[in-house]
Formats: sequence, structure tokens, C-alpha cells
Amino acid sequence: MSKVSYYTAEGLKKLRDELNQLKDVERPKASQAIAEARDKGDLSENAEYDAAKEAQGLLEMRISKLEEVLANARLIDESQLDTSKVLVHSTVTIKNKTNNAKMKYKLVAQSEADLKSGKISVDSPIGKGLLGKQVGDTAEIKVPNGTIEFEILEITRE
Repeated sequence: MSKVSYYTAEGLKKLRDELNQLKDVERPKASQAIAEARDKGDLSENAEYDAAKEAQGLLEMRISKLEEVLANARLIDESQLDTSKVLVHSTVTIKNKTNNAKMKYKLVAQSEADLKSGKISVDSPIGKGLLGKQVGDTAEIKVPNGTIEFEILEITRE
């Protein structure tokens, strides 16, 4: 069973661009590499041919996976998001109750996650722990070294 994932317009465009790159550029390169290796003679002892076929198989697997993700992708209209609780594509400001450090994260689909730009996956432990919480709630999130309590300070649709 395929899993529906929610994306921003930017995230969907990135996936489509990658798929087009793989189909329009990488796939012809893989076919050319196989053709060149085939021209070198006996295929039973041709490591270059075997490597090219394996690379093509991996490429086709990646294309298939991207096509499946795009088939199950749904575009989110961020202007319609409910800001009363933490949802996919909410931007949430939280405070670590242990050290009072404040952090701001946007919850996104796994493929859009980028910690450097403040985007965390809804499938991550913190993402899962924040979903459904409201301002003022405390989220107890289990991490490898114990449990961290975060207070929800603000939820926006940035």
C-alpha cells in the first residue's frame, strides 16, 4: 500500500525536476554506456558491461520510486492550514524545558526534510511528537538518550 505524502509547490517541483533529469539525461547516458561496453566484445567476461547494466538497474529503480512518490503526492495549500494545532507544514516554535533553548521548525514530508533550513520530517521522533499539539502543550519526545520535554510556544503557516 502506498503512502500519501504532502508537499509544498516547491517540494513537488524539486521531485519532478529530479525525475525529468533522470529520465531525459541519465537514462540515455546509461543506455549509451551499455552500448559502448557491448561493442567491446565477449559479454560473459565484460566487467564494464556488467557494471553498466547494474547502474542502469539502479537508475530504473530510482525512477520507479520517484514516479511512485509523485503519484501519491498531494499539494498542500498552506494558506488553508489550521494554526490551532501542529500539522504537516506547520511552522512551530518550541522551547526545550530542560535548557530553555528555543527552536523553530517547519514540519515537512520526509523527502523535503533539511535540518539546516529548519525543516524536519513529520516521520522523525520530534515531528511525530509535535503533531496534534497546541500552543501551551508540552510534548514529551523520546530520543536515544532519554526523553525531552518541549513546550509549544507558537504555531504559524510560514
